[in-house]
Amino acid sequence: MPDNFLKKLIVAAILIKILLLKRIALGYITRIKNMNIYKSKKVVAIGGGHGLGRMLAALKDFGSNATGIVATTDNGGSTGRIRHCQGGIAWGDTRNCINQLITEPSIGSMMFEYRFKGAGELNNHNLGNLMLTALDNLSVRPLDAINLIRDMLKVDVNIVPMSEHPADLTALSVAGDWVRGETNVDEMEQDLQRLYVEPEVPATREGIQAIAEADGIVLGPGSFLTSIMPPLLLPELGKAIAANRKAKVIFVENLSPEFGPAGRMSLREKLEWCQRACQGRQIDLLLTNTTHPELDESYHVVNVDLASMNHDWRHDRDKLQQAIASLIS
Repeated sequence: MPDNFLKKLIVAAILIKILLLKRIALGYITRIKNMNIYKSKKVVAIGGGHGLGRMLAALKDFGSNATGIVATTDNGGSTGRIRHCQGGIAWGDTRNCINQLITEPSIGSMMFEYRFKGAGELNNHNLGNLMLTALDNLSVRPLDAINLIRDMLKVDVNIVPMSEHPADLTALSVAGDWVRGETNVDEMEQDLQRLYVEPEVPATREGIQAIAEADGIVLGPGSFLTSIMPPLLLPELGKAIAANRKAKVIFVENLSPEFGPAGRMSLREKLEWCQRACQGRQIDLLLTNTTHPELDESYHVVNVDLASMNHDWRHDRDKLQQAIASLIS
């Protein structure tokens, strides 16, 4: 009896070892495959705020083959105060994206992330916003300011403002009322009929080029009306997406519901708004963690668990990375 037990124990140990080795080998093969994807494929992510920052952090292994096109229409918080005093584009979403891509903490990164506290004009201002504003004033182009900060903080992923010219978000409600400014759009009690970027500003040429060369174009996650839509409303960016037929256009659904007018929109309406802005270009893939039986077969729904273990309302970077890599491979 003891001999039989020992034999079974040895066999079990061998089987466990084989399974572990197999798992290690599969993981190694997956990493090698993904490394090839990171070097050979180009990805563009479009949006703003925390959502785009999360996506770019997931794409950081793509290095310079990844580009984030950032919304620049924010008019709230520190960004709004700076725009009111200094003019220029909104820097908050760009700063947020850079923050989430910092992998080597340094004095420079601590300065960039610092937020003032206390009374007076500096209260609640983010030093990163002020640094970008100052560098913008000293540079020929806002993109030069971003690249200077990227170099200082060793951020490889390209970050491009949707436009280098100041503009605001304007909305028309179904009742015919006009509202100007992102913060006001978010607080609208009426549903929206149309959304505009005013004045009509040119898209950043590096953003147009990145879209033209992309193998994957990712929309979201993030606030639909105030982060995802503003870049798409620039005609040149919408045309560039429509013209790139080789790229897979991927819409990433949020894990938690939105509030305001975006929260009252159905997923189908959001997809249709994106497609209308991109001259009818079909969304190729919908990346979500829930089923959507209401969508017809014209949408390819990819159902994957994307939630963070600690916060189920936030996307897990590694899960996002694996999902995007597999979809564009």
